[in-house]
Amino acid sequence: MELNSSIEKEFRLSPRQKTALDKLGLKTTKDLLFYFPSRYENFSERKNIASLAEGDKTTVFGEVMEASLGKTWRKRMAISEITVGDNTGIIKAVWFHQPYMAKMLNVGDKVALTGKISRNKSGLSISNPNFEKISAYEALGEGSMILPVYPETSGVTSRWLRFAIQRILNSLEEDIVDPIPKDILKKYHLPSLKSSLIFIHKPRKIRDAEAARKRLAFEEIFFIQLARLCQRKEREKHHSLKISFDQKELDKFLSSFPFELTSAQKNAINAVGADMSGEHPMSRLLEGDVGSGKTAVAIAAAYLAISAGYQVAYMAPTEILAGQHFQSFIEYFSELRLTTKIGLVTSSGCQKFPSKVNQGKATKISKAQLLKWVENGEIPILIGTHSLIQDKIKLKNLALAIIDEQHRFGTKQRASLAINKSENAPHLLSMTATPIPRTLALTIYGDLDLSILDELPAGRKSPITKIISPEERGGAYAIVREEINKGRQAYIICPRINEPDPEKEMAILAKSVKEEAKRLKKDIFPEWEIGLLHGKMTPQEKEEALLKFKDNKINILVATSVVEVGINIPNATIIIIEGAERFGLAQLHQLRGRVIRSSYQPYCLVFAESKSQKTTERLKALTTAKNGFELAEYDLKIRGAGELGGGKQWGVSDIGMEALKNIKMVEAARAESQKIIAESPSLKKYPLLLEKIANNKKQIHFE
Repeated sequence: MELNSSIEKEFRLSPRQKTALDKLGLKTTKDLLFYFPSRYENFSERKNIASLAEGDKTTVFGEVMEASLGKTWRKRMAISEITVGDNTGIIKAVWFHQPYMAKMLNVGDKVALTGKISRNKSGLSISNPNFEKISAYEALGEGSMILPVYPETSGVTSRWLRFAIQRILNSLEEDIVDPIPKDILKKYHLPSLKSSLIFIHKPRKIRDAEAARKRLAFEEIFFIQLARLCQRKEREKHHSLKISFDQKELDKFLSSFPFELTSAQKNAINAVGADMSGEHPMSRLLEGDVGSGKTAVAIAAAYLAISAGYQVAYMAPTEILAGQHFQSFIEYFSELRLTTKIGLVTSSGCQKFPSKVNQGKATKISKAQLLKWVENGEIPILIGTHSLIQDKIKLKNLALAIIDEQHRFGTKQRASLAINKSENAPHLLSMTATPIPRTLALTIYGDLDLSILDELPAGRKSPITKIISPEERGGAYAIVREEINKGRQAYIICPRINEPDPEKEMAILAKSVKEEAKRLKKDIFPEWEIGLLHGKMTPQEKEEALLKFKDNKINILVATSVVEVGINIPNATIIIIEGAERFGLAQLHQLRGRVIRSSYQPYCLVFAESKSQKTTERLKALTTAKNGFELAEYDLKIRGAGELGGGKQWGVSDIGMEALKNIKMVEAARAESQKIIAESPSLKKYPLLLEKIANNKKQIHFE
């Protein structure tokens, strides 16, 4: 069987299966082979029904004797119920909110049910168990008692996937090409690729599956790091504009800031200065907790570039943020009389230029005029969104590219700004306020030097964070009222923009911005001005809402998570987050950062609709973690790195995420990739590695 042949060619598929496989992204037999189980059922721990006791977590084998669909008496909740028997007794299995289960299981079916045993008036039962149809009680795949369970979708079951993958494994040639050098496998006691594929899909023991997952996780992290290091070597081949600067002049500029720089900021600025005066283009990531002062470092870097007569491009993820940075740059550079030489360009067609008449204000200009000034070098600093990488925008002598919240841009977008805008490769300063665990930073940003801002500016106070129960809601509103009476302002964050359609959606509990704003104005804060901000508003509407909020014409801003990054309103001291379980911890931390912008005491009040233990534990971490980095490490342990920005977004699979919880494995993968690049920068000595990286480019963010 050819690994690159289509699944449809090798297997007889129904139209429903074709649709399901396409939905899962499975097109070739190789895709199937590398589609790994999400968990395993250990049927060796099964019990007879007669020996079951309340509280047991086990597997029950039996035959379906009855199957019915009904509803609970009070809430009219749909329930599927089956009675299963073996030769020692019977037990009931119940699924809530899953009416389709009664249709999937028929009288006479042989099943294995896995779950926790409970007891009610009718006797023992098992609620919402995982189930597996089997042809006979012991027919679990040629005698194996450990059954892989795969991520499923309607039309494709784990049982079909096991059957298909077993056929592929049986057809594998004696040796499948293993891209990892044998000496590395031997050094870290890792099985070969072929053995790993067999172990992960058909383990005899759980230890076999664990060894396979360890090897496959190592491989993924190893190749990501190798690809990043290749990117860095490629970038170092380009010429950069070597920037010399006068330290005394830089110190004079920094002394004009309206605050004292932290030690971390000074260290970062020194590192940036050293990089920009070197032989190779700078590749540096500035990672700083919310409110740690990344913008000040970026402005210092921009100062170094324009003082040497070069240009700076600053790319922000949103128009709101680009507009705010535009205003910040005007304020910081006003002392140097560079106010008239900063431009703003956005995808919505908003071009701005500082006003020569009104100090500190901006005026709109035509795009043609702006582009002309940029091209002839009259504008040394250009700020914008992804519109900066448009072909029409040509910078005369770009020396520094700054990318804010850089993980929000694709690699192609970042590369377009960092290389294609100039004959020389500009220095690259990437910034992020997203807390990133060390293992993730070492892996995803292996091509960048790292500067961390782990101090808050003097005078900033840590926020008081509280999880608010429904009965405490009135008290939370009292705190809001108290703060506004002091002249402060408040954010109230909701997960949705509009109320859901009850006939189409079940998430009726999630509060929406529009309805919550109406309710608050009518019933809670009729005396205050309440504004709206969400993603479906036009750029002009967003700008107007933020301007009113900034000028304190709006007391309470009801918004979605659109305010998560970069919104800087120092007078806002309190934030209420509704439906907090719908946000990731890193996102909640970013939202909380909106009120850490002044010397006033900030408050973050968190509401959750769910009362589950998992939700409570996650939100409790928000109240106890000392900073975003600690929070990120915690989140990685309990939920995986997808929470930190989206697993797919980082280009790391679920199995790769397991490696990110193991610092030793990440450091080993990094050390081995560095050795290989040092020995053969172009990987000519390692053709299999080169081929693997080339294939990965088509799948993850290495374009």
